[in-house]
Amino acid sequence: MTDQYLTTVLDEAERVAEHHEQVAQSSDNPNHEYLRYAVLRLLEDEADETSVEIPQIDGLTVGYGEDKAMCESWDDDVEWWETVPPQTECTRFRMFYPEKHEAVPRVIVDVMAALGAWRVWTGSAAACGSYDHRERREVHYLWPEGHPVEELLHERLRGPAEAVAPDGGRTGDVRDRLVVDENAQSKDDLEPRTKRAVAEAMDVSLLSKGGRYEVQSASGNRYEVDVVDESCTCPDWQQRSPEGGCKHLRRVDHEIKRGRVPRPDGRLPAELAE
Repeated sequence: MTDQYLTTVLDEAERVAEHHEQVAQSSDNPNHEYLRYAVLRLLEDEADETSVEIPQIDGLTVGYGEDKAMCESWDDDVEWWETVPPQTECTRFRMFYPEKHEAVPRVIVDVMAALGAWRVWTGSAAACGSYDHRERREVHYLWPEGHPVEELLHERLRGPAEAVAPDGGRTGDVRDRLVVDENAQSKDDLEPRTKRAVAEAMDVSLLSKGGRYEVQSASGNRYEVDVVDESCTCPDWQQRSPEGGCKHLRRVDHEIKRGRVPRPDGRLPAELAE
């Protein structure tokens, strides 16, 4: 069962990274952030879909924070730290559940075991000053940053090494053969969309890491381009999805290859970084 729950946690963390990347914007360890937010979504029944059915506990609430910072906020005279002193670089999960449960609900135990966290405290929420949860119990788990589960998520998010080219485009991407390169004989020989992509006035800027760019055309229209998913919000792509991409997709590829805009991973080209 633990393996199944681990897969479920990783699946949800992937969705968090894709749809809720803001949870890790200020973190030096985004995978840790994605995973602990995934735990919250799973246990609070916020996950859109799961590979394993997660039993739901009415009234189950999840909170978490950096253990040392939590101690400094609550003061170390709280009984939580009498057994285990504050741990640096470690997340403390606090799960609140109804008093009617004689033991910690099994779903909490299974999910936290899959994550590799260990239980450090169980007691009455009211006894710990949690007035908002005074009719409930709570259980605490500690989970360290740098846990091997984070590396599993990292491998998933990175994907197959051969699938992404050094510039962020797909290996073997047909657009690699359509944009202008150093060996092009003449712009007049280019496919029409590529010719417009190169010749027309467009402003390209990186919206966010992960390959999302904004393209402003000469007419003033703005379109969002995703070079990894190979999509654009323009009518040409939405209605026809031409092979090789619309002119905006091709223009973004062209700007990346020329080093005029940051790469999809956010790194600046050498000449811009200097």
